[in-house]
Amino acid sequence: QLQLVESGGGLVQPGGSLRISCAGSGFTLDSYAIGWFRQAPGKEREGVSCISSSGGITNYADSVRGRFTISRDNAKNTVYLQMNSLKPEDTAVYYCAADPGVRCITGIPPYYAMRYWGKGILVTVSS
Repeated sequence: QLQLVESGGGLVQPGGSLRISCAGSGFTLDSYAIGWFRQAPGKEREGVSCISSSGGITNYADSVRGRFTISRDNAKNTVYLQMNSLKPEDTAVYYCAADPGVRCITGIPPYYAMRYWGKGILVTVSS
């Protein structure tokens, strides 16, 4: 069974940092582009970042560019999202997602194009 499992979320103060992880279970991630998405209460799910299968191409939403960094360690079957200079508006449930037909080349794919999803992890930015 193909699963994605997020970890590392929690409560952080504004201006702080957090790294969240996405691990593959039941399949290897190295042939998949991976996307990070988030959904705040009352808002639509939005793309945050994506990384190509090799890690050579990354894309970011304008709202996080320069603050967030996506990376992957295919040997550990894990993708990471390092989040710095966090703001209250970054508060959301964060999901990682994969799809065999998606490439992170021209931008972050729409959430409805992604087939496999993790259950999500809550990141709260608050003082």
